[in-house]
Amino acid sequence: MLLHENLKFLRGRLSIAEMATKLDIPEDSYRKYEAGLRRPSYEKLIYISSVLKFSTEVLLKADLRKADLNKLMMVADNRLLFPILVDDQNNDVIEIISVKSKAGYLQGYTDPTYIDKLKTMNLPFKIIGKHRAFPITGDSMPPVKEGSFVVGKFVESITEIEDGDTYIVLTSNDGLVYKRVYKKEAALELHSDNKNYQPYQVKLEDVLELWKFVCCINLSDQKEEEINMQSVMDMLKSMKVEIEAKK
Repeated sequence: MLLHENLKFLRGRLSIAEMATKLDIPEDSYRKYEAGLRRPSYEKLIYISSVLKFSTEVLLKADLRKADLNKLMMVADNRLLFPILVDDQNNDVIEIISVKSKAGYLQGYTDPTYIDKLKTMNLPFKIIGKHRAFPITGDSMPPVKEGSFVVGKFVESITEIEDGDTYIVLTSNDGLVYKRVYKKEAALELHSDNKNYQPYQVKLEDVLELWKFVCCINLSDQKEEEINMQSVMDMLKSMKVEIEAKK
């Protein structure tokens, strides 16, 4: 856990006593948090998150020392969801999760080093909301075929889910899946459009990210060995989408 390093980093020029006062924590307890000798309770962690305006996931897992804090995107409750990025002109960009990078997404989605290595595409028009492109594997969601890329819009809250719509769902147990989603009590029920696959439920506490389906880029007609990042780039260029690799 990186909480102690992030607390030290976010304290900046404040003294330990000043930071403890800001967070309404006894100075001795705060010293132990920052030294990594003690962890705050869940309730205290939520309060620290609200004061510092970083999500608990960020405070616990992301290394803020490696991040450009000026490029973080504001989301609900005035918090910063990390590391969803914008470009230097504060315009949204679409990160492309390749088939290769998909395997590391569960471990890397809060890691600025992982995100910074992804390719991005800049659209010739302004888009509203944060979007990412994800690769499709398997045959559970026809007519979307393996080799296609699904572009999804980031969903800030479970309450925004519309029953029966399709979403890219990141869970702590299964990683990334693309399914039709229904809200249940304290859970989401995920359905495949291919009836050979049975619906299943995931607990809300296990859901890490949700991206609502926006469009599909179909590459399924290409040979498997041709389905790679360059083929994605060529497809998007043919659609007059400007592609730019992150420096």
